[in-house]
Amino acid sequence: MAAIRPRITSPAPPENALARPVLTWIDSMALPLKGEVPETILVVEDDPAILTLVQAILENAGFEVLAASSAENATRVEAQFARTIHLLLSDIMMPDMCGPDLAEALKQRRPEMRVMLMSGYADGAMLVLNHGWHFIQKPFLPASLLARVIDVLHTKVLDQGTDHFDPRQ
Repeated sequence: MAAIRPRITSPAPPENALARPVLTWIDSMALPLKGEVPETILVVEDDPAILTLVQAILENAGFEVLAASSAENATRVEAQFARTIHLLLSDIMMPDMCGPDLAEALKQRRPEMRVMLMSGYADGAMLVLNHGWHFIQKPFLPASLLARVIDVLHTKVLDQGTDHFDPRQ
């Protein structure tokens, strides 16, 4: 997989003239500036191939990724990580605990952490709508994942709390 990095190209210079490099962006995604601390994303996915792919996409875009193959593993990683976790990106359906339950548990300890859940099931969005969390449908293109992650991390939080519509009440 090619890294998502800026590429400097030099057009053919006119005769006897100096050409300036032209900066182009692959997939139109900017990376953190040199010296900036990257944002940290905890990715939880029980499918090893998807976990590896998502981790590579995010790391190539400059994010720090904490990868976990289960909710139990994610809870352990979160507890041992002393710095800020900016985003939890979790699968909804996992063998040991569902993504929304994991998100609720981790949000108890890290209320500032944003949450985005992912699922290959068509009704996955309905599961997270009730919590005000973000959602991305699998499968997704790398550029779509990055655009969604950047949007979630850099837009104003309206409400990802407990004030939500519950049709059971």
